[in-house]
Amino acid sequence: MPDDPPGGTDRIRAWMTASPFVGLLGMRLVRLEPDAAEVLLPFRDELATLGDVVHGGAIGALIDSAATSAAWSGAEGSGGLRGATVGFTVTFVAAARGRDLTAKARVIHRGRTLCFCDVDVLEAGERLVAKGSVTYKLGP
Repeated sequence: MPDDPPGGTDRIRAWMTASPFVGLLGMRLVRLEPDAAEVLLPFRDELATLGDVVHGGAIGALIDSAATSAAWSGAEGSGGLRGATVGFTVTFVAAARGRDLTAKARVIHRGRTLCFCDVDVLEAGERLVAKGSVTYKLGP
């Protein structure tokens, strides 16, 4: 009997450890549950745009990765599915300065193929530095 294809949670855990880009930035999956995820971006000097201010592109990548994780975490039994971010917006609330960042993502609506996610990015787990809204497509 063939093995069952991995569900969304297993897929996202594997992706977070295997993705070269995620590894380059140093992101780590902290928490994963159905329709929610938390991803850590440890601060490194290479992520700064000037001084100790984290580059907005690194924050955008963190938002996208956290939302992707949340979208897949609720997609169990998704053996034949593929996924892609189809849109996202970022609002920078405050400068992220020289500290680790955590993105907390949650699915606010799951349609037949589209997932709509909200993401908060917190500095040192407490101060809001950015908010993201991500639309992610899961489909064959």
